Amino acid sequence: MRAKPLTDLSQLCVHTITTKPWSIETAAQKFSAAGVKGITVWRDALHGRNIKQTGQLLRDSGLNIVSLCRGGFFPSIDAAKRKTAIDDNRKAIEEAAELGAPMVVLVCGAEANQSLEDSRKQIQDGIEAVLPEAKSAGVKLAIEPLHPMYADTRSAINTLAQANDMAVNINSSYVGVAVDVYHLWWDPTLEQEIKRCGKNNHLFAFHICDWNVPTTDFLNDRGLMGEGCIPVKKMRGWVEETGFNGFYEVEIFSNKFWSQDQSQFLNNIIKDYKENS
Repeated sequence: MRAKPLTDLSQLCVHTITTKPWSIETAAQKFSAAGVKGITVWRDALHGRNIKQTGQLLRDSGLNIVSLCRGGFFPSIDAAKRKTAIDDNRKAIEEAAELGAPMVVLVCGAEANQSLEDSRKQIQDGIEAVLPEAKSAGVKLAIEPLHPMYADTRSAINTLAQANDMAVNINSSYVGVAVDVYHLWWDPTLEQEIKRCGKNNHLFAFHICDWNVPTTDFLNDRGLMGEGCIPVKKMRGWVEETGFNGFYEVEIFSNKFWSQDQSQFLNNIIKDYKENS
């Protein structure tokens, strides 16, 4: 199915990390004034703030709070560190509930000093450990697979198939997946795995940006949609075929863009969202 044109901003969400130089208060004002309808909040943006009041500020600005980033980082060869991670994920769930966010996105973590299989087991164990709190708070957990270049320390979940398998194994309506085009565009099984998400009704989030050619920094050199080689529109078409009707979340880590005027950057996000997403 060909993705329908994005003629309005009704499904546009921007992550606070995308406009990192702005405070969350400034982001709320600027996003709202530009017609953006959704915001995903990174936990660092909440530092030193009353979380409940911040959530109300966002809603009063006309913004839907799409999710809280991030939880995860479960694996470790040290049992005490695994417990600390579980405690921090419980805290993230509490923060999401206070904020009014319906979901926590999980960057699941990895441990370079053990096998990927052991890390994956610890990830599933960690999610299952915090699942009762998630259910009680009404907060969903989205497993986000990361590009294999991050398999050393950031995530042992590197394909959508792995994320799907884990969600199916956990078997809870509160556990699903987040599809990020930056991490998954290369995967030859991506279309069928996105369809599998739809079949299992656990596609919780869709993150968009682009892969610059050449890429100068594998963490902080993401591009605006249409600047690189990711077929964002095609992937959005696959996502829409599942029945997904949530937000399309612009998540860009970029030293280049963070150094620019953020108001102009936001204008460019909106332009490329409509034209290239």
